[in-house]
Amino acid sequence: MTDTVPEAKTTVSITVDGKPVEANSGEMIIAAAERDGTYIPRFCYHPRMRPVGMCRMCLVEVEGPRGPQLVPSCYVPVSEGQVVITDSARVKKAQDGVLEFLLVNHPLDCPVCDKGGECPLQDQTLAYGPGESRFVEEKRHWEKPISLSELVLLDRERCIQCDRCTRFADEVAGDALIEFNSRGGRTEIATFPDQPFSSYFSGNTVQICPVGALTSKPYRFKARPWDIEQVESTCTSCSVGCRVAVQSSQSQLTRYLGVDSEPVNHGWMCDKGRYDYENVNSDRRITAPLMRKNSELVEVTWNEALTAAVAALRTALDNRGTESIGVIGGARLANEDAYAWARFAKSVLGTDNVDAQLGDGLPADVVLGLPRATIDDACRASAIVLIAPDIKEELPVLYLRLRDAAVNAKIPVIEVSPMATGMTRYATASYFYEPGNASATVREVMPSHELDDAVVVFGRPSLAESATSIVDALLLLREVSGVKFLPALRRSNIMGALEMGFAPGLLPGGETLDAGHARYERAWGKVVTAPGTDTPGMLRAAANGQMETIILLGADPIRDLPDADLARRGLAGAQTVIAVQSHPTASMKDADIVVPASTYAERGGTTTNIEGRVTSLSQKLTPPGVAWDDWVIANELAYRMGADLGFSSLPSLRDEIERTVPSHAGLTARALNANRDGIVSKPAAAEFPTTRSSTTTSNDAVSPNGAVLRLVTSRKLYDQGTLVQHSPCIAGLAAAPVVLVHQHDFEQLGLVADGLAKVTSNRASLTVAVAVDHDVLPGTAWMGWNLDDANPVSELIDASGSICEVRVERA
Repeated sequence: MTDTVPEAKTTVSITVDGKPVEANSGEMIIAAAERDGTYIPRFCYHPRMRPVGMCRMCLVEVEGPRGPQLVPSCYVPVSEGQVVITDSARVKKAQDGVLEFLLVNHPLDCPVCDKGGECPLQDQTLAYGPGESRFVEEKRHWEKPISLSELVLLDRERCIQCDRCTRFADEVAGDALIEFNSRGGRTEIATFPDQPFSSYFSGNTVQICPVGALTSKPYRFKARPWDIEQVESTCTSCSVGCRVAVQSSQSQLTRYLGVDSEPVNHGWMCDKGRYDYENVNSDRRITAPLMRKNSELVEVTWNEALTAAVAALRTALDNRGTESIGVIGGARLANEDAYAWARFAKSVLGTDNVDAQLGDGLPADVVLGLPRATIDDACRASAIVLIAPDIKEELPVLYLRLRDAAVNAKIPVIEVSPMATGMTRYATASYFYEPGNASATVREVMPSHELDDAVVVFGRPSLAESATSIVDALLLLREVSGVKFLPALRRSNIMGALEMGFAPGLLPGGETLDAGHARYERAWGKVVTAPGTDTPGMLRAAANGQMETIILLGADPIRDLPDADLARRGLAGAQTVIAVQSHPTASMKDADIVVPASTYAERGGTTTNIEGRVTSLSQKLTPPGVAWDDWVIANELAYRMGADLGFSSLPSLRDEIERTVPSHAGLTARALNANRDGIVSKPAAAEFPTTRSSTTTSNDAVSPNGAVLRLVTSRKLYDQGTLVQHSPCIAGLAAAPVVLVHQHDFEQLGLVADGLAKVTSNRASLTVAVAVDHDVLPGTAWMGWNLDDANPVSELIDASGSICEVRVERA
């Protein structure tokens, strides 16, 4: 016989108020009791942060050698045989005393406090506190409110010093920008001198504050909890897919709150996602169809706009055939909208010129064809390899998850980037490369690290270099045993759009035109056979007079394409530009027909996040004016062109996707509604290429005179984008345009501190402020994407080049 080692027991048996409870080993009493249905009041305790036992509201009695002892249940772990009493007279007296002291200086301003009606202090005073106070002295008075930032206000009189906000800022966000100041009765929350609470995650501290000490400027005095209606939905500000509660009052969005989704956001949100609801309420929304008449866009009826759109499409087909029509955009849409438009384009119009990535992503077969990882997989992997943009700027809540994995789970992070990012301080090793050298850097450093079973988080680190080098690097990492990949593409529903066929050469489910032809011919009646081109290709064709009609689906190529000159020439060269938009954009000046579309919180459906997790969207408002859902617009256009897409409602459209798209098999509306956290779809059928998918040529040097630097450009969380600029509370947070260079290059080029620099490529010259930044690699220059509305960095870039070289000189 062989000896067997018994498995270690992972649970312990305790007793709570006379009831036996099976608790997880190591968890706190408060969590074990709550899971069993016994609620213990608390203020400082939060399940996503370390316990500190500060407020003492959660005191319970625990049997010990000397009899029952009062202990903080949020700070004491369970142990085998432990006896816990939560409702004894002694416990009740302790809770009564804690509340009495908390209310000594707390102002009784509940009728005007934003927290009134949803305040734990209110609720627990009623349930556990004294009926009246024994204190008659004057309460403490301080100036209020104090502005901690452009988004957060502090009322120091209300603070009960629970340490939730400071712990979140330090432990979760890594931005320890607020802290306790002074001692005793003068203790208060404060920021550092001349440094506001400028965290990207400051709104979370408002949400978790158990009183009205921290309040949100955009929400302040706007609504009361009993006036608010709420639905649960998914944030679409980026592609992480955080679960949120969408709240409205009087047909206006009033607030977003994070919902705790274990596999995704843990209840957290970034401030952009939390506050950009203002763009939905914007009075600049497009609310009626527009047509260009006498060089101006004027309001028309839906019938007139659709009739003109169908006429333009028919003319293009008659003149040059299916290759004369292109559809750009789609990542703004829900899955159902994207499927409807993909079917309309690839079946009714017969064109494969469909692309949801505006030249700033990676080839669709690469994104869909790699072995897919979830966010949880990344947080449990043997190592995390980052070949991606700065995820703190582009995918902030993914940054929180990966930071937690690096700091608390001690997972090694290997970063490959053209410059330092928000994750650099947590990386085990960082390798910085000049643009165009990503694959060479990966080949060089791979032998130095154990990467078996690692997760690679990948995207476009810089929009000023082509995707080729990144694809080559992924080819190398694909050969590592057990490696999985997590896309870091920013656009809100980019994964759903690609899975719905919004890419040239692919049909819904990631199947190629050849592989999926029979399936979709049965489902759709007919399907395109000739492969199309991507966004740069469509715009080049339009600029050369070979593409007559371009449809923009929530897309703004002039601001989004990494080649502003190509975008302008392409839109100007098209005979007809049809824009399906919710807000005005820079590209609308070239539009001939504009039709209004509903936006977030005004439509139902589903969305797919970076890990392939499909979650539900919930409609909270009615679209303004006569705006329609995107799938309805596609359906009506198809009908007017003599085709029947076969669905007349959102549920019937969802059913068709479940029946037809292999990756969505089983994802019925009922199944999704029953799974609050969503369901990870099946891997797409796309096959990852074994060789690089495209070749590009390097730009010519801009000039033999002066030092030539390689340009790096990436996004910041706040920019001049449409959604940010139509949200007044965050519009002013966009950074000023600047070119950053290393100290060595700054001195060599004779630049002046706080001065201006002229940045010249083979396309254009821009004059911007210049500054030194040691996060920038010598020999490179960094400029933020879409930070300058008048002179965007995209003016410098030639989309046909593999890199962009610039000369920086004193202006």
